[in-house]
Amino acid sequence: MEERKKLNKVIYGLVGKDISYSFSKVFFSDKFINLGLKDHEYMNFDIEKIDDLSKIVDGFGISLKGFNVTIPYKQDIIRYIDNIDAAAKEIGAVNTVRITSKGHLKGYNTDVVGFKKSIYPLLKPHHTKALILGTGGASKAISYVFKQLGIDYLKVSRQASNKEEIFYSNITKELLNEYTIIVNSSPVGTFPNRSHKPAIPYQYITNKHLLFDLIYNPKQTAFLKEGVKNGAQIKNGFEMLELQAEESWRIWNK
Repeated sequence: MEERKKLNKVIYGLVGKDISYSFSKVFFSDKFINLGLKDHEYMNFDIEKIDDLSKIVDGFGISLKGFNVTIPYKQDIIRYIDNIDAAAKEIGAVNTVRITSKGHLKGYNTDVVGFKKSIYPLLKPHHTKALILGTGGASKAISYVFKQLGIDYLKVSRQASNKEEIFYSNITKELLNEYTIIVNSSPVGTFPNRSHKPAIPYQYITNKHLLFDLIYNPKQTAFLKEGVKNGAQIKNGFEMLELQAEESWRIWNK
């Protein structure tokens, strides 16, 4: 078994589904080379269902020190966690897991650190309200940050289910005049579906808007291109990913 061959190494990885495109594997593999950590390896754990997590944890044993979690398991992973950080518990999503010396799994959410540090320098006085496109695990971290920053927000969903959520069809010119931050936390527009974009009325975007896309591949999504056409400030998710990855590394080594 591959797992047994790896037991003389220090293993980290990414748990998700259909993750061959993974930023994390490239980032950490390069990091290990730069730090001279020849016995460290970062792997993609592409699993069909979250129940398969036990095979990974049991298979690698003490060699596995921690892992990141991505779509679609950031919320489902929680039931497998022994302890959860206060912020991750409030958010309801985990994207980083540290395995303690006793073999316990502790969950964190480093998306909070990555997003906050990435968007904060771009905020202007008129950026007081935000639309968050999507309601998955990433959107929960985004809304947590906006609460910290005192920015009002609405989540936009195809199936709005509470007072903090609206349908895409509810986005009007008047609404966009107020909500000048728009964050795409959905996977719409990810490679290879480059032409896809969230269904919002882009004609009402102005130079007062800030469009932030958590997607990093492609570098400029169709969503961000629409922002550029209308003079909006834009940013993709690459820096956020780097920042959250560095925070994961700090957690694993504390």
